[in-house]
This record gives sequence, structure tokens and C-alpha cells, in this order.
Amino acid sequence: MWGRTEQQDFRSRVRGTLLGSAIGDALGAPVGGLSLVGIREAHGPAGLTEPAPAHGRRGTVTASTQLTLFTVDGLIRAHVRRDTGGWHPPTDVHRAYLRWAATQHDWGPDERRENDGWLAREEWLYARRDPDRACLTGFADDTLGTLDQPKNPTARDAAATVRSSPFGLLVGWDPALVLQLAVECAAQSHGHPTAYLSAGALAVIVHGLTRGETLDTSVRRALALLAARPGHQPVTDALRRAVAAVTEGTPGPGTVESLSPDDDASAVLATAVYCALVAEDVRHGLSLAVNHGGNSTATGAVCGALLGALHGETALPAPWLTTLEGRATILELADDFALEMTHGPTLHSPSTSTPAWLTRYPRG
Repeated sequence: MWGRTEQQDFRSRVRGTLLGSAIGDALGAPVGGLSLVGIREAHGPAGLTEPAPAHGRRGTVTASTQLTLFTVDGLIRAHVRRDTGGWHPPTDVHRAYLRWAATQHDWGPDERRENDGWLAREEWLYARRDPDRACLTGFADDTLGTLDQPKNPTARDAAATVRSSPFGLLVGWDPALVLQLAVECAAQSHGHPTAYLSAGALAVIVHGLTRGETLDTSVRRALALLAARPGHQPVTDALRRAVAAVTEGTPGPGTVESLSPDDDASAVLATAVYCALVAEDVRHGLSLAVNHGGNSTATGAVCGALLGALHGETALPAPWLTTLEGRATILELADDFALEMTHGPTLHSPSTSTPAWLTRYPRG
């Protein structure tokens, strides 16, 4: 049973996770692909400390945020469709990713697709914002990638990890099941163990934070669960380096760069975890996360999700939120997710339903 205080805390952390991920994504977008020297040349000796224009204006998000929102949509639809007797969340999340794929080649929403639901009709999502190649090819057809037959088995970048924080919001689930679901859904586009296990690790860490645990405790749980998974070593080694680096001097770009020697998913995850662990506040943590020569966009988004889940929405920098693209949509989706998780049985059941809810999240 959810009490009022528990519901308010949960909704704040859901909002914090999704908004935090989006502002981290938007903050890193202008410097993605730049070296640290290049960032300082463009934004001054301190690097990027405030949102800067990308894709035409400040606050614009990339495909990472788009996919994160469709992950949430898929998870809500999975719970709604459970009324029909069907219960296979990876399929529902995959269908959501296919709806995202349509936004990458269609001019706008197609009203003829009756089962799309409300999110796929948001016109601002029909913008191509540096989508990852493995995501485009992974969702180019209806075939569901699985752990036995994953899509793009050599893809080890962070795109699947960045979209996976919503799995951690399933606070009623056991952490091992959260890991499994995130891993299965990541393999739909990124079939290398480094990529899908990094996605699973992020989900487990967010899961612990959303349930009120410390970041250190949540990371250690992720390490324990990863230990039984084949191919876990690159991810666990990277996370251990991140934890050890916390005690190795004043946080700065040098330490951040040492944790991100390349742009694979484990390096992005480790860098984001380190920045969240040493963050004085959200602004400080995100600034650390994007000022390096690695994948600033992905690292910013992952760090933002961690800090948002840890502190809730009220800790996010208000000036950065005011310019955030799609903020109203993100808040609406976050509140719908919180409503489904806390009041789902009153909204729909095998025998009754709220028509407006099923229009937003069709069972089909």
C-alpha cells in the first residue's frame, strides 16, 4: 500500500530521473565530440558550465532522451496490457522503440495508427537528433533481438545504457528482475555484453536510489548482481575504478578523462557514476560529467538520471529546466508512470477500465 508521503517521494524521484537525464543530455549536446581543449576554447577555461545552443537553441535534447521517453511509454503499456493475460515487457518495450523509429523517418504523427498512444503523437519528437546507428538498425524491422540472438552483437557504445534508467523506476520489482529486463531490452539494439550489462547496471543503480538507498550502496548491489553474468568484467572493472577514484584527490577533468579512455558503455557509466558520487550538487555533477573528451552527451544524461533519482526533481537547476525542450511532455509522462505504478489497478483491470487511460496507453 502506498501512503501519501511515499507516493510524493516516488513521483519526485521519477520526475527527477527523467528530467535529470534530459537536462544532462541537453547540457552535453553542444560539446559532444569535442576534446577537453576544444571545449575550453569554445566555452572558456572553466569549460561548459551553463546550457549552450545545440540543434538551433539552448535546451534541445538528442535521440537519447527521445528513446528514454519511449522506454517509459513501453513500460506503462506493458502493465496495461497485462489485463489481457499477456505479460512480456520486452515485447512492449520493443514496440515502443519501433514507435520511436517511426519518428526518425516520418514527417509527423500518423493518425491512422490507432494504437500509437499519445506520446507518439507529440510532434516535437519527430526531429532527428544524432540517433545512434545501432539503434536505427536495431529497430529497422519488427524482429525482436534477444540475448540468444541479439541485434548488432559488436555494438558496445552507450546508446542502450542511456535509455535504460526508466527500468530502475520499477521499485516494486526485485533488483535481479530489473537487471534482467534492462539487459533483454538493451540487446534489442546493442548485442555486446559490455553494452547490455552497462544498461542493466544503470537500471539497478537507479532502482536502489529510487527506493531511497545511497549511491554507494546501489553501485555495490549492481556489482554483486553483475558478477554472475558472462562478460561482466569490463563493466565491473570500470565501476570499481569509479568508486576508487572518489578518494584520489579533488574532482576535476583529469580524473574524469582517466575514467573515459574510450566511448564504450562501461566508460560512460563509470564516468557518470563517479561524477554523481563526488557531486556537490546537481549543477556541479553535470558540469563535471560533460567537460571531457569522451561522450559528453551520454555521460551527462546518465549522470543526470542518477542525481535526479537520488535527490528528486526539486534538486535540479531551475534555470536549466526553463529552457529544456519537451519539459511539459516529460513531466506528463513521469506523472503517468507514477500513477500507473501506484494506482494501476484502479485505472484498468481485466473487467473494467478507464477509457481515457486506454486511449493514452492502448492495450494493442
